[in-house]
Amino acid sequence: MTAIPNPASEVTPPSARGPQTRDLSRFAYLSIVAAVVTITLKVIAWRITGSVGLLSDAAESVVNLVAAIAVLIALKVAAMPADKNHHFGHTKAEYFSAAIEGMMIFVAALVIMYTAVERFLNPQPIENVGLGLAISVVASAVNGAVAVVLLRAGRRYRSLTLTADGKHLMTDVWTSAGVVVGVLLVALTHVERLDPIIAFLVGVNIVWTGWKLIRESTEGLMDISMPKEDNSAIAEILSRFVTREVHFHALRTRVSGHHRFAEVHVLVPGAWTVQQGHDLMEEVEDAVHREFGEITLTCHLEPSEDPRAYGDYAAEFPIPTHDDIVAAHGTTPPAQPGRGDDDA
Repeated sequence: MTAIPNPASEVTPPSARGPQTRDLSRFAYLSIVAAVVTITLKVIAWRITGSVGLLSDAAESVVNLVAAIAVLIALKVAAMPADKNHHFGHTKAEYFSAAIEGMMIFVAALVIMYTAVERFLNPQPIENVGLGLAISVVASAVNGAVAVVLLRAGRRYRSLTLTADGKHLMTDVWTSAGVVVGVLLVALTHVERLDPIIAFLVGVNIVWTGWKLIRESTEGLMDISMPKEDNSAIAEILSRFVTREVHFHALRTRVSGHHRFAEVHVLVPGAWTVQQGHDLMEEVEDAVHREFGEITLTCHLEPSEDPRAYGDYAAEFPIPTHDDIVAAHGTTPPAQPGRGDDDA
């Protein structure tokens, strides 16, 4: 079998085959501006009403500001290109940012819960409820809008940092909603201890959010594999190249920030020339990049007759063999267009 390279117009340029470095710091600046605005509004609302719930809400916004600054630093570092000491780039800086944000959320929650307990033991009346809540609602609207922008950007660019910051701000929105409900209940029932009770519950919710962020960042630092559906998509693309002579195994993937990495072993007859094997791998890599998107894919060529080519890793994602495909479809899989597989 002689592999025939795809026409040049169909081949993905090598420079575009790997993940592209992006500077996403503009979203961090947006988060910083939102934090400054909401802190100002919530402090005004707290001073007007004297509500410990609104005070706890303002405290969380201070954490938002610190976290947004950490996000800015992390995104700037993550956007740095690969260098002689970091051959795979700096994208894991995003995980440190998410971990810092999670820890900052824990600190905010402890402050809120402590203040809530103190106010529960020493309840105080709430004043100017209407104006204070109106200001708080405006601040929440600002946070909500920015959170939606960050979450969408996080999904689009596969950025854990932006997703974490968006989730943090969205938690702040729900926190504010709970505080508003608490202050309204106090105004309606005149039961002053409802305010610190709501504030304490808000603190518990924030602890849960912080824990999830720390867990996600830790998984990233542990080189977690890509989601199952992504692994399946790559395996499906590779299976189209499977013939009686060509097989794949040892598909392994990992995620580093918004970058994705995969490696796979390509098994071909030992009698093939280097050029034949190289042409096949070029076609495989081009198909994966063209259909799957940005990813750094590494192919390792092995002779299928050599026993040492098997049993490489304890964990890998399975790829259908020629027999699997024949059993599933009841026929030999068709040859790939342009590959010249007369024996497929």
